[in-house]
Amino acid sequence: MNSIQKYFAEGVGTMFLVLLACGSAVLAGPSIGVLGIGLCFGLVLLCLCYAIGNISGCHVNPAVSFAMFISGRMNVKDFVWYVIAQLIGATVGAWFLWLLVEFSSDGTPFNFGGITYLLNDTLGIAAPAADVASGAVAKSSVTEVQYAANVLQPGATVWMALVAEIVLTFLFVFVVLGSTDSQKGYGKFAGIAIGLALGLVNIVGIPVDNCSVNPARSFGPALFNPNTITWCNFWIMVVGPCVGAMLAAYAWRICNFKPESAELDGNVFDE
Repeated sequence: MNSIQKYFAEGVGTMFLVLLACGSAVLAGPSIGVLGIGLCFGLVLLCLCYAIGNISGCHVNPAVSFAMFISGRMNVKDFVWYVIAQLIGATVGAWFLWLLVEFSSDGTPFNFGGITYLLNDTLGIAAPAADVASGAVAKSSVTEVQYAANVLQPGATVWMALVAEIVLTFLFVFVVLGSTDSQKGYGKFAGIAIGLALGLVNIVGIPVDNCSVNPARSFGPALFNPNTITWCNFWIMVVGPCVGAMLAAYAWRICNFKPESAELDGNVFDE
């Protein structure tokens, strides 16, 4: 497969992951809730697996690419360009989502979701939306974080979010590596397991920090929040998934016992 085709597929795939999955929280969040949003994340990835799985492997996630690199399934050149393509795709997807919000009616406010209120002059501490709506917390003392950006939810702490990102990414990437292994995986059925895994970790992780397990998914929406407070805990959405992916890669090496059999193609679906 031509390298440019693989990188382009990764960019397009990540764009739709951010636009549709994060869009489900922004445009339909109040109606479908956490379960619905988690299901949307899983369904989008499942569809993408069968659309571009045989082109790029459908990583659409720097953490997955990192695990593939550590596992010996892709070389350093592809890893770097995959990450670049994913970040660009996430930015474009978030931009489309921003456009949708900007085109909403001024006369009848749209019932947008994916909004978290962060207290000003803090390191990303969230205020309950109900307190802001009731006036218990003045709107002048909070900053709106939109487009389903990854920030700590009310009651969550930095360490809680970091542990959640590590553990949830571990599970997700472990499922990816296991279901797509060239010898012990499940071939064309891998996309089902991968989609279900992403949906599951989002259902658990959204109440903590809107669930990242994907640095590119966090990067795109963060760019379109006009405030610096959004970036206070962004490091969690990079460190957590990368550590989780690394642990998953080594755990799969232990389970597999034949790491040298991995192919240097980074492809998730085997022909």
